[in-house]
Amino acid sequence: MKKYNIGIALSGGGSRGFAHLGVLEALNEKGVYPEVVSGTSAGSIAGALYSSGMKPMEIYKQLQKTKFTDFTSIHLPKDGLFTFDNLRKKLEKIIQQKTFEELKTPLYICIANFNTGKAEYISKGPLHVIIQASCSIPVLISPTIINNTYYVDGGLIDNLPVKPLVRKCEKIIGVNISPYEEVTKIDNLFHVATRTFQISLNNNIRYNKSKCHLYIEPKNMVKYNMHDTKHSDELFEIGYNHVKKLSLKKLIK
Repeated sequence: MKKYNIGIALSGGGSRGFAHLGVLEALNEKGVYPEVVSGTSAGSIAGALYSSGMKPMEIYKQLQKTKFTDFTSIHLPKDGLFTFDNLRKKLEKIIQQKTFEELKTPLYICIANFNTGKAEYISKGPLHVIIQASCSIPVLISPTIINNTYYVDGGLIDNLPVKPLVRKCEKIIGVNISPYEEVTKIDNLFHVATRTFQISLNNNIRYNKSKCHLYIEPKNMVKYNMHDTKHSDELFEIGYNHVKKLSLKKLIK
């Protein structure tokens, strides 16, 4: 028998991560409470906050007024335009637990080992630095160095990390907030770095989707910039309303 009944995998997607909170809020209202969480990048932030014991609406209220610049500081462009040290410091204030083991709900975070080019799924040890690593988009954000190894955004290799859940859960929910999109305009280096990363996000989505008992991909995600937080209300509502319309009978039988 598998260890957990329901697990949830939350994809990366920058500020679109507010949709994850709407999804979780609607799932909880329908009586679905994931017993284990896996997340990449924005999904690692939402997943860690949820696993700490905070309710989705509580998380939303904590983060809704934040801006991308609140999480970043200018970095000499040796290995990234910005650093996410401020993101780590903010999360240290919100999430009281310092390690994965202290969390109320088990959590896996996907990070990309930039030295080996492989994904690593972390579920033990220091929490906040791993979240920082999982959000560090190459070129845009400086890599996070852990034990002399460079780590970057887990989405580079696995943007919807169902892999840690496959053998542990009877049912898996996958939430993808980064569907493939075409763009018509690239204005600056910031956009070049973001677009380069976006292209890699859906490399293995077909395999990951096939492992999900419920695959959630809220509509209209593509019109929201990954680094623009001023639409947090709309994104939360999109995630929430999408799930409210779904039948979840196969999950709660």
